[in-house]
Amino acid sequence: MQADSVSAVRQAFVVHPTQEVSGEVQVPGDKSISHRTALLSALAEGTSTARGFLPGDDCLATVTALRALGVELEAQDGDLRVRGVGLDGLQASGRPLDLGNSGTGMRLLAGLLASQPFASELTGDESLRKRPMERVAKPLRAMGAGVETRSGTAPIRIVGRYPLQAVDYALPVASAQLKSALLLAGLRARGRTVIRSPGRSRDHTERLLRSMGVTVESRLNEVVSVRAPERLEPIDTVIPGDFSSAAFLMVAGLLAAPRGLLIRNVGVNPTRSGLLGIVEAMGGRVETRSRKILGGEPVADLWVTKSDLRGIEVPPAWVPLAIDEFPILFIAAACARGRTVIRGAGELRYKESDRLGVMADGLRRLGIDVVENTDGLVIEGGDLHGGRLDSQGDHRIAMAFAIAAAAARERIEILGTDQVSTSFPDFERIAAGCGIAIETTTVGKYA
Repeated sequence: MQADSVSAVRQAFVVHPTQEVSGEVQVPGDKSISHRTALLSALAEGTSTARGFLPGDDCLATVTALRALGVELEAQDGDLRVRGVGLDGLQASGRPLDLGNSGTGMRLLAGLLASQPFASELTGDESLRKRPMERVAKPLRAMGAGVETRSGTAPIRIVGRYPLQAVDYALPVASAQLKSALLLAGLRARGRTVIRSPGRSRDHTERLLRSMGVTVESRLNEVVSVRAPERLEPIDTVIPGDFSSAAFLMVAGLLAAPRGLLIRNVGVNPTRSGLLGIVEAMGGRVETRSRKILGGEPVADLWVTKSDLRGIEVPPAWVPLAIDEFPILFIAAACARGRTVIRGAGELRYKESDRLGVMADGLRRLGIDVVENTDGLVIEGGDLHGGRLDSQGDHRIAMAFAIAAAAARERIEILGTDQVSTSFPDFERIAAGCGIAIETTTVGKYA
């Protein structure tokens, strides 16, 4: 058991082994697209609307920051309405912009504010202030903005410059957040901004920009470029269900849905849904049904049935296409026959927690043999025992271990689940609705 070192009251999940997962569910709107829709709509000339906006803590932090910059937004019951101020209509906040736990909000806002003719400061909670920010600060400095971090982390202080100078920049890692920050900066830069990536990453920003009348050139999603447009057109769009949220229920279905589980209206953008290919390679049975285009994004229903999963070696090229889904993939690997090897996933150490370290520790506590490497894990599938573990305040880790209980022998108690609403409001209700025996409680000092 963990050391007796925490005395504050914390939220926890208690999840009992699940007899069967079944039914039909729909997950909340996509977090990545919700962030980008709010930010780009703020720069449009005219009023934009979006249905399916995610009312999670991260996205609402972005909404609050935009309001502080002079943008009128209404976000209610999954509907977002933004009265855009144009590319040059933002106003100085006069106070630091608090992004809470949102790394996406912070990095994308840094790109947006780099070209504004005023100073800004971006900060966040204790977890966010530990995450690396020099990767976004460095190219923005190269474009002419004044950007300072505190020893490489937030707060980020920005003295904007207009116009910025376009750059031809090679990203150190395949990152949609870094790419998107530079695309936002490139909207007010002199010349053609070119971003080169060592691999594919999600392309939601490029799709949204095109829908707003901006010419974005791309080659295999690894070289993307943009020139400053005269204006951004407002949009009326629908945001699909979040694939990262659906991934938890998808794995629950693979573990415990002999009669099937249907997850409706999920975004299946190929730069985002790499987990589908991984679980299929593991023997998982997932059908995509009723494919369509919704708000410029590919969408489908996912029909999932219980499967005999087997361990595989995950190709490193697949990692960026499933980077947010690795906590739940590790659960699938723990329940598979044989060994699963993941390499090239060092970025997981710089998320809301060190996801490699925290997941390895949690799996060991549940009786799974795990070897932790610098950039990945080697997981020997086996029987999940019950136990108590700490998510370290990481929303995706908390939900991943809640799903693990579907295949565990005894109940699992997960400490530090307060941040789940960051990305998946109503997770407990939706999970319980398809059969997960989940309770929310609070704990104080623990041993």
